[in-house]
Amino acid sequence: MPGSTSSTLFEVRPVSGALGAEVHGVDLAHLTDAGFAELHRLLLEHLVIFVVGQQDLPPAAHVAFGRRFGEVELHPYLPRLDGHPEIVVIDSDNGGKVDIWHTDMTFHTSPPLASILQIVQCPPVGGDTVWTNQYLVYEQLSAPMRDLLDGLTAIHVIRIGNEFTSRAEHPVVRVHPETGRRALYVNRLFTSHIPQLTRNESDALLDHLFDFSEQPQFTCRYRWRSGDVAVWDNRVTQHYAVNDYVGRRLGQRVTVLGDQPAGDPPRWPHYQAVPGQRYWPSRTNAVENY
Repeated sequence: MPGSTSSTLFEVRPVSGALGAEVHGVDLAHLTDAGFAELHRLLLEHLVIFVVGQQDLPPAAHVAFGRRFGEVELHPYLPRLDGHPEIVVIDSDNGGKVDIWHTDMTFHTSPPLASILQIVQCPPVGGDTVWTNQYLVYEQLSAPMRDLLDGLTAIHVIRIGNEFTSRAEHPVVRVHPETGRRALYVNRLFTSHIPQLTRNESDALLDHLFDFSEQPQFTCRYRWRSGDVAVWDNRVTQHYAVNDYVGRRLGQRVTVLGDQPAGDPPRWPHYQAVPGQRYWPSRTNAVENY
């Protein structure tokens, strides 16, 4: 659980009681198999780990580290580093500010397993990132609420301009494939609606879940230093880039492809409105029809 400082190879400093840990004494450019196994274990324990002091990490080593977890993604929408198409460039001077809670790319049928972000340049003040522990969020919901959510799915979409370019349906509660623990799996940026409910019911329930999951007791907040590398488990976290700074914030990210989220099968079919029945949609990313 978060809070442990035990490690066979590295110095580990927890960031908060909910999740997150700094890891010291790592050289990602020359990582041994034993070192990777220990980082993988720490990631499953703390959900997001911050590997400090990696200013000399070459792009090829960044990509190679990502490939230890699995196949890396070529992102279809974001700018990439010249000569290294596996690395996405996140530049605040070029629209790289995502100050809304989200889990990366849940609009895919198989969303990413992990993201590996190095901050190359950060402002002198501000520009922190905040993560949530979605295990804790699920576990602290009431038993009747957990029972309801275990039987629901959610639609996740992305809009590019006026077009919906990708759409996926996932369990509202995801079972982590490595730990077997359950986590809430909806987010403000990409979750459109719960298709087993009416749109009004779905909006009300999702608004409650979003607000509940973003409470401070479920979070850690990290103050970046140039060269720091964050690795987070995209299957069980959300994150938020705090837009409170002046100056440039520049990062380079490798994304590791994941599997199709698994959970309990839905207990109800998709809701079918009575002919002529209409609802007032409130979600800004909502699709027209179920």
